[in-house]
Amino acid sequence: MIDDIDRKILHEVQLNNQQTSADLSERIGLSATSIQRRLNRLRTDKIIKSDVAIVSNHSVGRPLIMMISVQLERERSDIIDRFKKSVRDAPEVMSAYYVTGESDFILIVSAKDMEDYEEFTRKFFYDNPNIKGFKTTVVMDQIKASFFVPTLK
Repeated sequence: MIDDIDRKILHEVQLNNQQTSADLSERIGLSATSIQRRLNRLRTDKIIKSDVAIVSNHSVGRPLIMMISVQLERERSDIIDRFKKSVRDAPEVMSAYYVTGESDFILIVSAKDMEDYEEFTRKFFYDNPNIKGFKTTVVMDQIKASFFVPTLK
């Protein structure tokens, strides 16, 4: 269970996960030792899932972002589990969601160019007999990208 102090810590580390315990101590009004102890517990309890670096797609030569809705041929647990594993193993897939509605999955995929994306679709979708279909939406402008979750009441 998290309390109001944990919520403040979570808010601060989402804004900047490079802050030291001393920095957080000043912002939150708790000793650096207490902050560190709470951070360790939040990580152990998987409330803080990871500390990640957000890399610019353009800077690494992968400027295209696509949102892909995927329909599986059949909704069997073994097929769903295999597809989830293939998604986790594909470095091109930045984010993925198992969803309800017309699609079974929504994928966010990066590519160098359209040729690179076509190659991805051939190996990832066309070579998979369990894919009924997929629809691609090309991102023209990324307005906001975040994993920020509001934690303050």
